[in-house]
Amino acid sequence: MGRYTIIPVVFVIIAAACAQDSAGQSTAPFNQRDDQYRLLGLKRAKEVFEVARADFERQQELFNKGYITRVELEQARRTYADAEVNYQQSLLAVLFEEQFVSIAEAVKYQAPDGSRHVRLTVVNTSGGTAEFQKLLNLDDELFRSLQPDIINNIYVSILNDEHAIISRPYEAKITQLRFGTPEKLDFVLLQDVDAATVSLIYGNGTNRSMKIYLQKDASVDRVLVQSEQFSQEIELGGTASFDLTLELYSGTTNTFDLAVVNLPVQIGRSFRAAGSQARLSQLKFTESSRTKQAALEVTLPDRPTEEVAMDRPIPFFVLVLPHDQHAQPVELADKLWTSTEIEALHVGFVRLELVPRGKGKLLVRAPQLYHAIKNGETARMIIEIENEGSRRLDNIEIDVDLPLNWSKDITPPTISELAVGRDQQVALAFTPPENIAVGKYELRVKTTAMSDNQPVISEDKTVTIEIQATANVLGTILLVVSMVGLVGGMVVFGVRLSRR
Repeated sequence: MGRYTIIPVVFVIIAAACAQDSAGQSTAPFNQRDDQYRLLGLKRAKEVFEVARADFERQQELFNKGYITRVELEQARRTYADAEVNYQQSLLAVLFEEQFVSIAEAVKYQAPDGSRHVRLTVVNTSGGTAEFQKLLNLDDELFRSLQPDIINNIYVSILNDEHAIISRPYEAKITQLRFGTPEKLDFVLLQDVDAATVSLIYGNGTNRSMKIYLQKDASVDRVLVQSEQFSQEIELGGTASFDLTLELYSGTTNTFDLAVVNLPVQIGRSFRAAGSQARLSQLKFTESSRTKQAALEVTLPDRPTEEVAMDRPIPFFVLVLPHDQHAQPVELADKLWTSTEIEALHVGFVRLELVPRGKGKLLVRAPQLYHAIKNGETARMIIEIENEGSRRLDNIEIDVDLPLNWSKDITPPTISELAVGRDQQVALAFTPPENIAVGKYELRVKTTAMSDNQPVISEDKTVTIEIQATANVLGTILLVVSMVGLVGGMVVFGVRLSRR
């Protein structure tokens, strides 16, 4: 009987020894490369976890039969729990490493209020999770509990080349992004660009930045037009240029005609390529050039007309028409278009405005600019002031730069106003000082005025005055008398000589 009682005791001793050996084997030695090759580290942690779990289940059976103590069971449980935590940490590390967020689409479009928007499509491209699930034969329940197909807390923003945020909102958040379920975000562009950097922060701090070219929304099938100088004041007879930025939003048409409507026929107009004098009537876009710069030059007549009146704004439209559209630019110019009718055409357009302004122009006529006087005399001259501009001249002033000690008299010194096409004479008198040296002296006549609160200056006139020497009357008389006496003496002497 004693022989049989020894057998359970031996079995217990052997089981305890096996438990201790299993507990020692369930803790895998640390390998520094597990952090570098996380998939292999996960495989190692999974094997240790399975060994610890099997050992704990075996120890549980031994404890239930009374072969081991609770302390030994608790030790096996702790070993099992540590292996499980290590396994889960390795699994999470691999999952975070495999997480990947991409931009599937970035479409730039213009809202009805004229603001520029970007519509981003963000996708979860972490497709490798299913592959290593099969590779490692992972537990489905544990794998699903960690939600490998979901990326949490994704922050998205749009930056320019200087890494400044140019979107509103500045940063958008996606709480959860499931694999196979894209999310769309809409941003308002605070700076109009064709290429931008999209910044993504997600997972355990992964930061991705990619510079992308913004697609144009082809669904509108038109060219959007903008002009920074949409309203300008232009002087009659002058020329002004309206800058035009044209962006293609079309997937079918790439050739467009340029047209102007509601501009009076008295005003000349022409489209020119930016930076050159080449005239344009059509534009063609390519895949690499979907934004173009152009300019509209307008020239006003020299005089106001019924359609082109001074200070009265003239609104008009620039249209960008598909080349194959039935309505041609010449046909569109036959009527005045309202904003509603223009919008109904479903073409690209921009509303511009010009305000004709007039300005007076001084013309000074001086029939004689050279005068010869003697000492003590006064040089007198008449100048004619004419307004050959397109607006009344006000406060016309005539001034003269005189040599030292000279005096002047200007009548009238100022002209309060001078209507367009009218002229007025001004008398000028210049008196040199007494005993001035003989020679030539120059005087500069300046004329200034105001027109529509803007200064108007004419070309200066230079007057030359020559001071001539005063003649000696007594000496001249004596010289004449001497010459007459000499001639008379010679005549008398000749007569007497002939009689002899």
